[in-house]
Amino acid sequence: MAATFLSALLLSIAIFFNQPNTLEAAGGFSIDLIHRDSPLSPLYNSSETLSDRMFRSFRHSSSRINYFLGTNNSITLNGVASKVIPTVADYLMTISLGTPPVQILAVADTGSDLIWTQCEPCKSCYDQDAPYFNPKQSSTYRVLPCPSNFCLAIPQASCNTNKTCDYAYSYGDMSYTYGILAAETLTMGSTTSSSVKIPKVAFGCGHTNGGSFTSHGAGLVGLGGGSLSLISQLGSSIGGKFAYCLVPLHQNTGSSRMDFGDSAIVTGSGAISTPLISKQGSETFFFLNLQKISVGGKTIYLPQAEKGNIIIDSGTTYSFLPTSVYEELLSLLKNAINLTKAKDLTGTLDLCYELGKDFKVPDLKFDFDGAQLVLGSLNTFVPINDKVTCLAFMASDSLSIFGNVAQQNFRVGYDLQSKKVSFQPTDCTKH
Repeated sequence: MAATFLSALLLSIAIFFNQPNTLEAAGGFSIDLIHRDSPLSPLYNSSETLSDRMFRSFRHSSSRINYFLGTNNSITLNGVASKVIPTVADYLMTISLGTPPVQILAVADTGSDLIWTQCEPCKSCYDQDAPYFNPKQSSTYRVLPCPSNFCLAIPQASCNTNKTCDYAYSYGDMSYTYGILAAETLTMGSTTSSSVKIPKVAFGCGHTNGGSFTSHGAGLVGLGGGSLSLISQLGSSIGGKFAYCLVPLHQNTGSSRMDFGDSAIVTGSGAISTPLISKQGSETFFFLNLQKISVGGKTIYLPQAEKGNIIIDSGTTYSFLPTSVYEELLSLLKNAINLTKAKDLTGTLDLCYELGKDFKVPDLKFDFDGAQLVLGSLNTFVPINDKVTCLAFMASDSLSIFGNVAQQNFRVGYDLQSKKVSFQPTDCTKH
């Protein structure tokens, strides 16, 4: 979802086991991302209306703000616990752990780092549809020695009498996972090649887990920038490159896609790039610098108190802007759009219009450092039922987020070595 992503910490497991951490796939690989509301998702509820889903997305997006801020209103990983609300991330991914591999459906979260799953022996676990992971049945399972850099990366972790690492990881909604920090072979089923095996990945083997997790999921895959995330542990083996292409919500009958390595290079017609901004103590999050927003011939300038004034996050549905900027944007759009206004029956969104064959709104131009991103109606308005569509932006005085509706039908590529994010207009249903 940034600071120094290719830290020396990501190689510490390889040092412990005297072997390099390498991939078995040349030229990169790709996996499917499943939106939680897709018919392909086990979380899909056919009885829900579009309005139900969009209202839930509103609540999830608001919770995401609280997660990023934590209890101290600062974005940091140095507090008592890593604050995250796992159930609000919008995408799921399938991985396998162990030898032989055991398949796990996990929340894919760009706003956290730890990879974990429920493990035997389970002292106190939430019910899940799939069997718990049993380390005794895997020939590649190894506990991590303690002290170690990976253990030190978790604020609530300690060395036990066996000189292994006991971890505790709590979440903003009071969910939690406690267990042993270990290393295991992680397998991902690539859509572009044979399955990719990644040896000696650090993960949490959770023996005590609870909170708001559902039975459909068996854990969480952190895709942030911290040393424990999957992205950082892949490190140089993917050249610090990953990308995704998100299918529009209203077309979400198929999977979105995530690429790693050479497959994640975003270049060619229409591709633009902007720098990733580093912030010490906030390595998990992906920061960009937004300079201004234009509607027609009118321009709104963003406050520039510091570089890196907006987080780009695929786990947040809506986008958040400073209240003064948001209110000015509302005013400009109201003056520029000559359509029949409508009400959001959930009472959560401010600017709504009736849908019709003549529905047309002006493009929004987002000027990041060195890159102007042009957002059409697909990226700025979301249908909340078959008759009404509403602006997919909200106000926040605490934090700005560039959410996943704004990123739909763009191929978004992260190059952590060159410290840049690239965007390329793409039909993600065909990518």
